[in-house]
Amino acid sequence: MARIAWVEDDEASGEIADVYRELKRTSSKGNVPDILRTMSLRPDFLRAIDQASRLHFTDGALSRAEHEMIASYVSALNRCHY
Repeated sequence: MARIAWVEDDEASGEIADVYRELKRTSSKGNVPDILRTMSLRPDFLRAIDQASRLHFTDGALSRAEHEMIASYVSALNRCHY
């Protein structure tokens, strides 16, 4: 059970349903990751975080794989499964 309230897929309507559809469409797994669901009570914030994440993980000085490796390492250090 999550400690942070969020909107489940079957409860989503209006703006958050639109955001969920977009996230599923652009996700490699076709789902809304739980880390993003934690922001579902603020669809405007969720959209902004998704856009920032896409920018952050695009290839630049580091590849997507290098970004993911760093994120995984930091999560492990913090004992966070994300």
